[in-house]
Amino acid sequence: MDPVQLAAKLIQCPSVTPADAGAMDVLTRALEGLGFTCYAVDSATGGPEIKNLYARLGEAEPNFCFAGHTDVVPPGPHWTVDPFGGAVIDGRLFGRGAADMKGAIACFVAAVARFLKDGPAKGSISLLITGDEEGPAVDGTVKVLDWLAERGEKLDFCLVGEPTNPRHLGEMMKIGRRGSLNCKITVFGAQGHAAYPHLADNPIPRLLEMLRRLTEAPLDQGSAHFQASTLALTTVDVGNPATNVIPGEARAGFNIRFNDLHTGKSLEEWIRRTLDGVGGEYECTIEVSGESFLTQPGVLSDAVAEAALAVTGSTPELSTTGGTSDARFIKNVCPVLEFGLVAQTMHKVDEHVLVADMEGLTQIYVRVLERLVGRL
Repeated sequence: MDPVQLAAKLIQCPSVTPADAGAMDVLTRALEGLGFTCYAVDSATGGPEIKNLYARLGEAEPNFCFAGHTDVVPPGPHWTVDPFGGAVIDGRLFGRGAADMKGAIACFVAAVARFLKDGPAKGSISLLITGDEEGPAVDGTVKVLDWLAERGEKLDFCLVGEPTNPRHLGEMMKIGRRGSLNCKITVFGAQGHAAYPHLADNPIPRLLEMLRRLTEAPLDQGSAHFQASTLALTTVDVGNPATNVIPGEARAGFNIRFNDLHTGKSLEEWIRRTLDGVGGEYECTIEVSGESFLTQPGVLSDAVAEAALAVTGSTPELSTTGGTSDARFIKNVCPVLEFGLVAQTMHKVDEHVLVADMEGLTQIYVRVLERLVGRL
């Protein structure tokens, strides 16, 4: 099986979240051709119906799972090629999702096909593929994991095919991710004339003091496997078009990417304690989209590292940098890490990957399968 041809077929499905556009059907046909039993685990609790797929080959333990997503972000304008054409030009496969992450899905399926040519696996091989990773992520991986739990089905290891390598294949794997917290603050006052500030209650100085206290010192200096946590202001908004009016409300928002020295709960307590210290009437809404997590180096990371070294000559760095992924859900059920293609063009115009990297990643995945599930 050629991973480039399969990736091109997936790219040709314009599966911009929440649309599937036939991507799951393409993948299902390829997997059933290899002997997998495929299950549609669709969900619509959060809005439009999301297509999800769980496929398994074998019944024995361990169950090694590859996880990924077929949904993509909108292509945007100014592409020099068809974003859903899946064209190969000068040794590069172009298209939305080539890097993030239809390319890696195709590499894994091709790796399984090659692996099986030398005999069946001792353990089981499975895939958990969602159409709701780039979106709200409420009807995707979490729903499939719930479905597996109801069936009493266990995952022993999981590799997520996110594009983890900054510049070249074999450079980096992700053994954890920082958590993410979003906070919105509204400070209330009393509107009044700018010439008579004593007759008004200006909320802006209180909001500024809140933000000063939140940002005056670093949250931490980092930990053994994580960089320092960060707090980034994302908006400060009064919405006041008049120059002679003191507004009655002032708003701000910020995002915290936090390491394993914090939890969403501990950060919320710190935020509210800080705001209370300034005083006045305010509202604060906090949403934690994922907690920080770490898969301790061991069997899974060793398997990926040895495979990458054998194929590329590079030993991947064990990293926790970057944003979030569906690994934040999978870490609750089994050891999980991320390793895929080069990330340089993901979400960009003219997204593409090297055809040579797809061949290399396929070889790496074959070696991981040999190490973790073995052959009869």
